[in-house]
Amino acid sequence: MPDTRKTVFLLDDSEIALAVARQSLETAGFRVIAANNLAEFEERQAGISPDLVLLDVQMPELFGDDVGFVLRGVRGVTAPVYLFSSLDEEELERRVLAAELDGYMCKSAGIEAMVDRVRTILGT
Repeated sequence: MPDTRKTVFLLDDSEIALAVARQSLETAGFRVIAANNLAEFEERQAGISPDLVLLDVQMPELFGDDVGFVLRGVRGVTAPVYLFSSLDEEELERRVLAAELDGYMCKSAGIEAMVDRVRTILGT
């Protein structure tokens, strides 16, 4: 039987944040593909059409908004791309606009708020 769950692709260099977000989203019924570095992200992204992409901004190799810009502009990803970060809202809004992404979620709002926002975005 094929997996009909909505797929969320999650990139975060914090293993703790990644594990908590992954577990929370999976518990909420989503399929989660998680990566904690750019190489892992590239490897796991191949052949997958996610329904939503969540990117941490402050990554050691490349900022999440730069990754999002490449996904959208170069790779043609049509799924919503959101920044998921501890940066303040004003900075996140500026980065979303500059990279032409769909929005942002503040980690400081809590994991339940993130799950609720994902449900709203994906209509589940």
